[in-house]
Amino acid sequence: MLQQNKSTQEINRAPIELESGETRSLGSYLEIVRRQFPTILAITSSIVILALLFLFTAAPRYTSTASMVIDTRKVQLFQQQMLGDVAVDPATVLTQIEMLKSENVSQAVIRNFHLTEDPEFVGSGIVGRLLSLVGLSSGSKSASELELNRRALQRFERSREIKRIGLTYVMGISFTSRDPAKAARIANAIADAYIVDQLEAKYEATRRASVWLQDRIKELRIQASAARRAVVDFKTANNIVDTGKGLMTDQQIAEVNSQLVLAHASTAEASARLERMTEILKQGVPDASVADALKNDTIVKLRGQYVDMASKESIWTAKYGADHLAVLNLRTQMAEIRKNIVDELKRIRESYKSDYDIAVTREESIKASLANAVSESQSSNQAQIQLRDLDSSAQSYQAMYDNFLQRYMESVQQQSFPITEARVISSASTPLGKSYPNTMVILALAILGGLILGLAAAIAREFSDRVFRTSGQVEDQLGTNCLAILPLLGNESSKSVLPWKAKAKSGSRSGKEFLRYVVDNPLSRFSEALRSIKVAIDLNSFVRENRVLATTSTMPSEGKSTVSSNLAQLMAHGGAKVILVDADLRNPSLSASLAPDATAGLVDVVAQRSSLEDVVRIDPSTQLAILPAGSTSQLLHTNEILSSKAMQALISALRDKYDYIVLDLPPLAPVVDARVTSNYVDSYVFVVEWGKTKPDVIQHTLRSAPGIADKILGVVLNKADTRMLARYESYQGHKYYQKYYARYGYAE
Repeated sequence: MLQQNKSTQEINRAPIELESGETRSLGSYLEIVRRQFPTILAITSSIVILALLFLFTAAPRYTSTASMVIDTRKVQLFQQQMLGDVAVDPATVLTQIEMLKSENVSQAVIRNFHLTEDPEFVGSGIVGRLLSLVGLSSGSKSASELELNRRALQRFERSREIKRIGLTYVMGISFTSRDPAKAARIANAIADAYIVDQLEAKYEATRRASVWLQDRIKELRIQASAARRAVVDFKTANNIVDTGKGLMTDQQIAEVNSQLVLAHASTAEASARLERMTEILKQGVPDASVADALKNDTIVKLRGQYVDMASKESIWTAKYGADHLAVLNLRTQMAEIRKNIVDELKRIRESYKSDYDIAVTREESIKASLANAVSESQSSNQAQIQLRDLDSSAQSYQAMYDNFLQRYMESVQQQSFPITEARVISSASTPLGKSYPNTMVILALAILGGLILGLAAAIAREFSDRVFRTSGQVEDQLGTNCLAILPLLGNESSKSVLPWKAKAKSGSRSGKEFLRYVVDNPLSRFSEALRSIKVAIDLNSFVRENRVLATTSTMPSEGKSTVSSNLAQLMAHGGAKVILVDADLRNPSLSASLAPDATAGLVDVVAQRSSLEDVVRIDPSTQLAILPAGSTSQLLHTNEILSSKAMQALISALRDKYDYIVLDLPPLAPVVDARVTSNYVDSYVFVVEWGKTKPDVIQHTLRSAPGIADKILGVVLNKADTRMLARYESYQGHKYYQKYYARYGYAE
């Protein structure tokens, strides 16, 4: 079914909606690969060829590897315990690797193998040879020994590789050379040089330590003896007696201090008793608890009598009254007893006061003794400080002497038994195959890299190719039908050959032949595509009248005149009455080709200077009526002519005389003439040059001409390269048509 044309708003909105929701599936990327396959193949082939050239020209190199391990079991001499495993931290392994890479080890190998005389290590190399060839480097000047040594060292370090194997204590020592035997010898020599270097370093360090320790031990022995003699002489000179538990004066001070503490406690106890007794005297008659605490029989007895009399006094007062003689006598006796109690308490207080005075006197005496002892001790403090300094110095010298003596014995033992932590567990052997260049890896990388670069270039070309190449692109981005894809005329791919009539043609085709190509080649692919346009016109006639047809384009030279001429020729050749009107008054190329000698035309008919019958030309082979543009050189307002009432009246008159009226209009982008024809044109055939015209230009042009956009019958992709078109749509390809069209009497 023919697709219904979309409105101007739908045409304007369709590209935006497509861009916002566009997603590319795997199939779309496969289509990109198919379309851009020559580019991908060319890039991949170029990189593979470069890789092959490199493989054929690169000198092979061989790598040999030796393995060395750091022992985790240390040799412990002169010890009774069993040997145990000792952990080695990763930093130790990395340190050993850096020592293997040291210049001392490398220089030892270079000297042993005379590598400064080996061309592989001191040669100028490819860059040096190229510089010498162009005269930038002098090859006759001999290098000094230092330069040869540094050059050999640099080549040696580039060819050597030392690394830790996994998380183990094993180190791999690899060396690469052009000679496989040399690579194995140098790898083993590196391991041997490292072990020898370690042994020599340890022996030299131990020897130096032994010499230094021996001299130091002599000094320390003399210093320790002198320090001990100084301590003894100082004690004798200052009468310092050491009891084993400290100095005698210190013991005396400690004893007197202990006595002073006891005396102070006794004084405090006597003072407390005296103060308590003073408080009791203020009470008068002590209570029962105080009396019991005093443990005085007299006070206890007097207090008992006082309590009995107080009881009687209370009873008698209640019975006989407070002024009774018996009550008064009791009160007198009670006062006497109270006086006796107070006297007894005063006596006890005096006894406590005497005890307090004795305790105070004793404490003062002990304090005086302590002060004398402290004074005597202070007189010898300076001597004791010096004695402590001398004794500490003597002990320090003795400890240092013992420590250094022990270290000296250990160094002597290590010097006698030199060991190293590293040992070779696998010697390097002569490699059987080359390690560089790796043919399979380089070819695989070349193919992979070529494919990646080719795909990147293909995707870049695809996304930068913002033109129309398929009918689907036209329908998606413009929202209208793609009526046909016309091949490029003048190519070998667009020629058709009748099997029963071999028509030999030589030279390039002229413009006039292109304008009637459908007549000269009725069974060509171009003609078949034009027939699809004619079918679309006829089918659309059921919806609206399609008798006045106009062809236009966005830009000049897109082939609209060729399409309009051939479409009119096709209709006329089919028996319809058709008139072809050259309405491109700015550039009447159609008139120049089909009616070059015409002096009057459309302009004269509209201006009523000539009649229609006088200016119309008839093609004798197809009976196609041609209305040329006429004299347009002096016209300035061609759009006014095309929009005039006379022009509309002319079109109405042509409707009565002809079945189809085909107008060849100017392009939309440069001029505005075609925009004024929407009043009398039924449908527009919009011509777009295949692979050249930009979609955004067409969209902008159609948005500025809504009258034309609403009446577009469809789009015709013109000047298509059929061989390249097969990469975008296989059924549009040259081989596809050549294969199936041959069954109908012709081939392409």
